[in-house]
Amino acid sequence: MIAPSLLSADFGNLKTEIEMLNASQADWIHLDIMDGVFVPNISFGFPVIEAIKKYAKKPLDMHLMIVEPQKFIREFKNADAYMLTVHYETCTHLHRTIQQIKSEGMKAGVSLNPHTPISLLEDIICDVDMVMLMSVNPGFGGQQFIENTYKKVLRLKELILRKKSKALIEVDGGVNYETAKKLFDCGADVLVAGSFVFNSDNPSEVISRLKYS
Repeated sequence: MIAPSLLSADFGNLKTEIEMLNASQADWIHLDIMDGVFVPNISFGFPVIEAIKKYAKKPLDMHLMIVEPQKFIREFKNADAYMLTVHYETCTHLHRTIQQIKSEGMKAGVSLNPHTPISLLEDIICDVDMVMLMSVNPGFGGQQFIENTYKKVLRLKELILRKKSKALIEVDGGVNYETAKKLFDCGADVLVAGSFVFNSDNPSEVISRLKYS
């Protein structure tokens, strides 16, 4: 599956960009929510998310790069989040936060920064619907792909199979035709692509080519 990231879209023509994604072969629409605390950047808040919700016809894949995400779970439910992903690094009580997300009827994901080992998911892997591996340092689009991510995908796939978990594997950052094929081959299920899609001359075609890498 492909989840284009709106962080790289033209914010001056957001409705047009979303309609393009609606008509494309994208599976989800990825939203990066940043607070300027956990990551050194600020993206969009609830008023912009409400506008996105109004036009989006694909499931919204929301990635919370914020501290204390548990305080806003109900708001993201009201914003029509399909998948709500929190960072392992921001959740002191991760299991409780995952339970809160699921109790609101959303899918629950957990994200790992590039330096965070897969082994820390040993006791939570059967409770989450998805694990997102950051293949760049979070906070900005257009970064170079971190090669160690391939090994992390393989280790995560081994953990999922060993624990008989149903969690999907999502990879976020530096996705292009070359990395997409390798990531899918390693066992990834969902790829987030931002600048590679929106900076191209034909975003819809790029999405299709990534999907069938």
